[in-house]
Amino acid sequence: MKNLAARLIPLFAFVLCLSACASDRSVIAQAADAHRELEPAVIEEAELAAYLQEVGARVVAAADAMTKAGYGGKSQRAADSRWLFSEDLRFHLVASDELNAFTTGGEHMYVYSQLLVACRSEDELAAVVAHEYAHVYGRHVHKGMNRQYAVLGGALAAAVLSHELAEEDKEEWAAIGGTLALYAGQFLSLGFTRDDEAEADKLGFDFHARAGWDPARFGDFFQNLADQGYDTADDTFSDHPTLRSRVLAAKARAAKLPADATAWRRPPVADAQRFAALKQKAAAVAAKQPAGDALAVAQTLLASVPSCVAAQDSPGNAKARARLQAASAR
Repeated sequence: MKNLAARLIPLFAFVLCLSACASDRSVIAQAADAHRELEPAVIEEAELAAYLQEVGARVVAAADAMTKAGYGGKSQRAADSRWLFSEDLRFHLVASDELNAFTTGGEHMYVYSQLLVACRSEDELAAVVAHEYAHVYGRHVHKGMNRQYAVLGGALAAAVLSHELAEEDKEEWAAIGGTLALYAGQFLSLGFTRDDEAEADKLGFDFHARAGWDPARFGDFFQNLADQGYDTADDTFSDHPTLRSRVLAAKARAAKLPADATAWRRPPVADAQRFAALKQKAAAVAAKQPAGDALAVAQTLLASVPSCVAAQDSPGNAKARARLQAASAR
């Protein structure tokens, strides 16, 4: 039980402190705590890991250069904000059947393997990576998303309890872990605000274009999802703008770029042939992640995170939340 307590202390701190202590230092530390539970789903295959990190680093380098030239606000240009452009920022490919990407607001950003497989070009993948990094750059977790990741921390604690107490004391788990899981299920549906998503699209577009990808292709992934039927729900109460509106906004931004914007263009990190091969490898490696409780916990948590790319959550997301809620009935 001491080992269990040691693992839960930082997770409960994550739950209790994030909303009250949304400083850079605390968000970075608490995101690192969350990463330890998500890490079993991280794909460590060398080529895939290096590729996604290179795409992410290119986005960060563009944001750094732009900020030094006056882009962004005072908070991004402050001396204590250099972590926003640090080599410590990590872009993780995680094994998940869900089509999603998200960030905990600190030094970790996650792209799901299913999303990489769904991308038709590196331009589309880079747009998603730039969008997620923009949430970090804009400090959107600090602004209003404390509750989502505090609840994710609660879900982490519940999941750890689920697997470690199940054999030790099932009744105690039913009373404690189930309650945590139930609350996680109720609040994981909260996502970034619509204003945060709109700003992440704007910032992400700018970083994507200045990093050398085709700005006319920024909205392609959103169009890709719309074509697959991900834009059918009423968005009146959604945290996300519709995919159609995001495609139109991206096209409008591309049309307003200066004539010399063509000089920003650079070759992709991976050409079309290599990109297709990387997608195939990602699908194969994700399917062969070592099975076990730790992976099951990580993948359930990943599935429970609200979509950061579509205006509606998937059946898999609802199922993952239901699994957390069902724990209370044990």
